[in-house]
This record gives sequence, C-alpha cells and structure tokens, in this order.
Amino acid sequence: MIKYQRALQILKKNKIRIKTEKISSLSSVNRISSQNVYSPYNYPAANNTAFDGYAINSSETSKLNKKNIKKFKILKSIAAGDNPLIKKIPKFSTVEVMTGAIIKKPFDTVIPIENVIYFPNNNNPKYIIINYKVKKNNHIRFKGSDYKKGQKVISKGQLIKPSHILAFKTLGINNIRVKRKPKIAFFSTGNEISNKIKIPDWKIRNSNNHFLRSFLKFYSVDFFEKKLLRDNDEIKFKNEINKILKSNFDLIITSGAVSAGKYDFIPKIVNKFKLKEFFKGVAIRPGKPFMFAKFQKNIAFFGLPGNPISSAACFRFFVMPYLNFSLGSSPEISLIAKIKSNFTKKKEFTRFIKGHLTYSNKGVPMFEILKGQESFRINSFVKSNAWGLFPDGKSKFKKGNYIKSFINFLE
Repeated sequence: MIKYQRALQILKKNKIRIKTEKISSLSSVNRISSQNVYSPYNYPAANNTAFDGYAINSSETSKLNKKNIKKFKILKSIAAGDNPLIKKIPKFSTVEVMTGAIIKKPFDTVIPIENVIYFPNNNNPKYIIINYKVKKNNHIRFKGSDYKKGQKVISKGQLIKPSHILAFKTLGINNIRVKRKPKIAFFSTGNEISNKIKIPDWKIRNSNNHFLRSFLKFYSVDFFEKKLLRDNDEIKFKNEINKILKSNFDLIITSGAVSAGKYDFIPKIVNKFKLKEFFKGVAIRPGKPFMFAKFQKNIAFFGLPGNPISSAACFRFFVMPYLNFSLGSSPEISLIAKIKSNFTKKKEFTRFIKGHLTYSNKGVPMFEILKGQESFRINSFVKSNAWGLFPDGKSKFKKGNYIKSFINFLE
C-alpha cells in the first residue's frame, strides 16, 4: 500500500499522450488549448467613443472660458459602423458621435451629450457652444487598448471558457488547435448490480456509471459504457481489454472487483497484460483498494472501488488529476479552509471528507465536516459542496486548524 502523494507522483510520471486537433473556435468551449493563441488584430481596431456626444479638437478650446465663448459647427453625425471619413474639416468644427463611432484626427476628445449646449436651439442645432477648456482624450477608447496585435489571448494548457469564445470571435480567430477529447471505456462489475428500477433487497441499482457519465458531460471527454461484468466474467473482461488495446481508447475505468475478495478479479486479469506501471492499494479513506495500471500501449487503467463514495472520491482525486496531467492543463488549486470542529483519524491514512464550505464574516473559508462519512452514504455527499483533505502523518485536527479543501465541480 502506498501513500496518497506517492500515488499522484506515479500518475504524473505515467501520463498518456493525447494528440491535438484543429477545430472551429465556436466549438472549442471546455476544450484544452494545445497552443498559445495570439490576437491577429488590434482591438479596438481604431480610436472610438465610449459615449454618445460630440467629438472636437481639444486644442481649439485652450483659451475658452465663460467670457470667451466659441461656437463649433456640427458637420455631420457618425454612428458605430459608419465610415468616419470627412474630406474637409474647418477649424472650430465638431461631429456628433454615437457610442462606438470611430474618432479620426483632428478630433481627440468627446463631450458627452448631456453636457452639450446647442445653438440656436435644441430642436434645430447647427452649433454647440463651448465655454471652457476641454481635456484631451476624454471618453476615448484607444486603438489596441484591450488587445494589441500579437498579444496573447490564451495560453497552451488553458481550459477554454465561454469568455474566450467572445474574445476569439471579436478578434477574428476562427480556428484553434486543442487537445483531442480523451476516450474512456467504463465497466460496472458485480452480480449485485442491476439496471432495473424494481429490485430485490439483495441487489443494488447501477449508479456509479450514471454518476461518472453525468459528471463528465461537463468536461470534454467521450464516455463509452461497456458491458456489465458479472463475478464469473473474467474471460469476457480479458477479451474486452484486448479489443480496447487494438482501438483508440485512452482510459479504461472499472467500478468494483478491485479489493481482495473471492470475486475481485480485476487486478488478476489486468496483470496478465504487459504493463509499464501497476499499483494497488493507497493509504486513503474512502478508496483504499484503488488500483492503477499503464499498459505498454498508450492506455491507462483505473480500478475504482464499488462503494459509491469510494468510487466518487477516487475519481475526483486520481482520475481527474490524471486527465489534467495528460491534457497538459493547469493543476487544480485547493482552497485553504478552517475546520469548524475537531476531527480524529488514523495517522497513516489520508482522509477525503465530505463537507460544506462557507465563508466567515471576515471572508475566511470555513469547512464543516458533515455527518455520515461512510463510503456507502450518498445523503451527505448530496448535501456537501466540497471535499476536505486531511493528510497522513497526523491523527488529531483541532477546531480552527487549516486544511486543503476542494470545491465540488459545478458548485
């Protein structure tokens, strides 16, 4: 049995190689960028106004005051999207501009419309009256002030979010190279597992498969549920692995049959194949029987325990980090939180604890340990919004001690 941190080190060392593909930027949300992407254009493309108002040349107002008033002739009105070209611009002229309209020289500042005095009247204005010095660059959005041509938009390894789609389409980035979606084959195991709704007391409804499938809908993977394996399906399972090794799958995940019982055949069958890496048993709870293997071919194997919370914890703390390693994406950052009550565990084990994360009046993350930590209890898992990680090497944690916490995805 190995320690949790050692298990993570092995996973990182044995990541799989995932190829890249070029796709439409519109389809890239939740994918991992496999390249640095740079803006091909300046944005804004040219100086433009942030307000409806009147554009003027600020230098023409340098000597104006309440005793020295000047009328500026209105030449035309320019809306966003209009060609701003004016062939001849006499001195002391102005143009009406709508938000987003291009500001061309000699104009270099904008007077908001609510501050404008019209002449001869508001209904039929020919001029605007200015009786003060107007500062240069008022209410101007400058060319390239948001993105300059050649500026990085997204880094290699970043998760593409909806906000990136906004940037890509604004900047004219129509295609992007991303990591291919990992392809996962999943097997449920056990004679006790049933796909029926009405079941006798000695059966269990198949649920781990549905949890993982629904969880992964929010991530860019292709999830394929394979045959339900019964306790005597050793040969069938071996044949299934042989098929997968000849295909383009990246991961195999099983639920159940990884412990030390009479019908826990998964480790024995996997060890019949040529492996680059193998370990079984991690000093964690829940999830102690967890198993990992790396085939000689570029395919990884994860044996999750059958108990629902053991399966969920191992998926959260082993499979998801492994996908991040393999995709080259940024590692998850834990949230350091204070625990709200004392907690005792075995010193040699790392514990993954279902909890509820809140914030104190001072903004300090506070972690509440929920009742019902056994690996079969789903009720407390539903009520939780975070996992607490209580590391090995320490048995007693006092109220107010700090731990690492991990937000449940999609909270």
